[in-house]
Amino acid sequence: MAKEFQKNSMFIEQNQQTGVLENGDFRKNVDDDGRPRRTGTWLTASAHIITAVIGSGVLSLAWAIAQLGWVAGPAVLMAFSFITFFTSSLLADCYRSPDPVTGKRNYTYMDVVRSYLGGRKVQLCGLAQYGNLIGITVGYTITASISMVAVKRSNCFHKHGHQDHCYISNYPFMIIFASIQIVLSQIPNFHELSWLSILAAIMSFAYSSIGVGLSIAKVAGGAHARTSLTGVTVGVDVSGSEKVWRTFQAIGDIAFAYAYSTVLVEIQDTLKSSPPENKTMKKATFVGISTTTLFYVLCGCVGYAAFGNDAPGNFLTGFGFYEPFWLIDLANVCIAVHLIGAYQVFCQPIFGFVESRCSKRWPESKLVTSEYAVNIPFHGVYYLNWFRVIWRSLYVILTAVMAMIFPFFNDFVGLLGAASFYPLTVYFPIEMYIAQSKPPKYSFTWIWLKILSWACLIVSIIAAAGSIQGLAQSVKKYKPFKIQGE
Repeated sequence: MAKEFQKNSMFIEQNQQTGVLENGDFRKNVDDDGRPRRTGTWLTASAHIITAVIGSGVLSLAWAIAQLGWVAGPAVLMAFSFITFFTSSLLADCYRSPDPVTGKRNYTYMDVVRSYLGGRKVQLCGLAQYGNLIGITVGYTITASISMVAVKRSNCFHKHGHQDHCYISNYPFMIIFASIQIVLSQIPNFHELSWLSILAAIMSFAYSSIGVGLSIAKVAGGAHARTSLTGVTVGVDVSGSEKVWRTFQAIGDIAFAYAYSTVLVEIQDTLKSSPPENKTMKKATFVGISTTTLFYVLCGCVGYAAFGNDAPGNFLTGFGFYEPFWLIDLANVCIAVHLIGAYQVFCQPIFGFVESRCSKRWPESKLVTSEYAVNIPFHGVYYLNWFRVIWRSLYVILTAVMAMIFPFFNDFVGLLGAASFYPLTVYFPIEMYIAQSKPPKYSFTWIWLKILSWACLIVSIIAAAGSIQGLAQSVKKYKPFKIQGE
């Protein structure tokens, strides 16, 4: 009987077989919707959140603070920390509908939007969510390979000196990353991913701490970096137009550094039902956002103090530090391991969406629905589905090929983030909260929620403009035969 419940990788479709709940012992192992009992806690949810939120981009926050300065930089960080926590709490209340505690479960973000808003907004949600997720997985393939290359380059610099170019291609490391992901992608669903998220979260703490520690050591060593209240100086560091574009990009980087709404509902669907999922999710969100904000402020502000207005885009892979080389190597290994786990957090909703639709369309297909029990040493029984093996492997290969063809894709991911930040992180949570709680139109609550929504729309447009300008510059500078990772 357990095999029947394993058939769908994300448990999207409810098992309707008659007699499933006739056995009293089996009833103890299922939730109120007839699916295998969820076992997630605030700890596992926090690990998922931290893995999703803290990317290697945390190490570029020193650059973002350098563009904004000591006043605006930390203020923007704290503002988006609050906004993300607030809108995530609203979204957590929408997991069940119409009542946040006793209502019907919604298993995906699209299901939530369908329950509360319906219409074309469901398609808009799907386009924004899955487009962003695909972009992130391609971007992570590039970023992980850069960290792997940084390990070899660090050893090369240590051996030959900092004047050596140490050219190393990213492509072999993209292949290594993709090979690892092909194996990990066979993890059936989000429910069995908690161990990988916990490992990835530990790795994010490790490399963030190393970055902060090296920055503190540089400041304590007498480094006098030039900083200011307003960031990079027009006429000294940048031109007037560059200051504007960089400010836009920095605000966008900080805003998107907190966004994890694309996977929030899927994370919440792993939680056990007592205490209520929305209560547990809010606690996990508070822990996750508080933890990430602490590391963001440390990495951003201490990094800015160490490097000043010349802060590099990433002071570990961009070689803001060269020594001790073994510690730089350790940090970059931690980044790569973290991104291995983060890739899975962001691709599992894609896998679940496709497999759910295929199960609906071809319910009689043995390739799509049949599973075979395989005994794996030290693991136990694994239910093998050939469609899952083939489709997930092809997806990982496709993301790796895209990463090889478009090495500047990370700039495009920034544009995708700008396009999806507003609808997924702000607009839908606010609109669904209004639909759920029904505050009177033009009441205080209704007005300030609308003001928040419009303000974030403006930020998203500004960030999109900055991303488009950055993408145009990257395409202009791109040389097809230049070895990446220089």
